[in-house]
Formats: sequence, structure tokens, C-alpha cells
Amino acid sequence: MPAPVSGDELAMRRRVSDLEREEVADVLREAAGEGRLTYTELEDRLDTLYASKTYGELVELTADLPNGPRPPAVQPQYSGAMVETGPVISAFMSETKRTGAWLAPQRQEVNAVLGDVTLDYTEAQLPYDDVYVDVKSILADVKIRVPQNAVVHLDSNPILGSVSEQSAPLAAAPDPNTRPKTFHIRGTAILGEIKVKRGPRLTKRLGLS
Repeated sequence: MPAPVSGDELAMRRRVSDLEREEVADVLREAAGEGRLTYTELEDRLDTLYASKTYGELVELTADLPNGPRPPAVQPQYSGAMVETGPVISAFMSETKRTGAWLAPQRQEVNAVLGDVTLDYTEAQLPYDDVYVDVKSILADVKIRVPQNAVVHLDSNPILGSVSEQSAPLAAAPDPNTRPKTFHIRGTAILGEIKVKRGPRLTKRLGLS
């Protein structure tokens, strides 16, 4: 029995239309106008282009140029079963941590009383684009560490406590194949503290842990 063909492979084998060929021809001509291709290279690629039949051939023709068609984004594989709502994390006069390559649920509730809780999403497997975290901190310390480029929507309610968020870094050129994760964090701190930080902890960045 032949091996099953993935969706990405099927996309690369898809037959292309005349309109798609013309769109790629415009990309090639624009690249030549910018000096990225010589006239001879342009002619050679146009000849190959008009003889092409599949989307994969168009991708190969423009792989070294901006604005050309790209292969389908590789979808990450997750170990373990994806969970929409995780079990409630409760820390009463104790310490709880979620760190490393843990498989994060889409929704997580945290209740900390006289304890410490750390949720580190920087190395976590994040199958969902939107993550929801609901935190209650009573005389407790809760740290939530998100990826450096994450979008954070923080709804805070400190009552004689503190809820803080580390500012986002300066905007950089976005990776077209990677969509930043969005964290919706609702924090209630009663005589407690909730901190939202970005990127790996210092010891991790320095390779000390």
C-alpha cells in the first residue's frame, strides 16, 4: 500500500493556472528591475515559468526572491493530547511550577493562597493561538512568563495587591510563517502579586539551567 500523501505535498503538486503564472512573472520582472536578477536569468526563469505545471515549481523558481509563492507552513506536532481546559492549579501554602516543554491547555485557572505559582510558557507546546489564564492571588506570588513576541491582553483587579506586565519589545519584522500567540490574562490580587514577564528567565538565557 503506498504511503499516505500529506496535505503539504498535495499543495505542492497542485496544478497552477495561467493567472498564477502571470503573478509569478510579475515577481520575476520586479526582481530584475531591482537588480536581483540579470536579464539572462530573467529570460531563463520566464521560460521555465511558462512551462511549469505545479505550485511546487513556482515555489522553486522564486525561492531566493521576496514576494514569491512559499511552501505551506509546517504545522508543529504536539506530544500528548491537546486539552482545551486544564485542571485548576491550586497552591495553598505551597509552590507549584509549570515549566519546560509542557503541553499547555487553552484555558487555565490558578488559585494561589499564601503560596507561589510559576507558569512558564516560553518553552511550552502551544497548540492554540489564544490562551486564557484566570488568576486569583491571595497573599501569594504568581509569575506568568510568556513568549517574547506574545500579544498580552491583561485585565487586572488588584486589591491592596499588585498586577504588573513587562512591556513588549520594540516591533520587529514579523515572521510570515509564525503567528504570535495571544494571552488573555485576568488577574485578581488581594494582598498578593501577579507578574507577567516576557521571554526566557535570565538563567535560561545564560545557559545556567
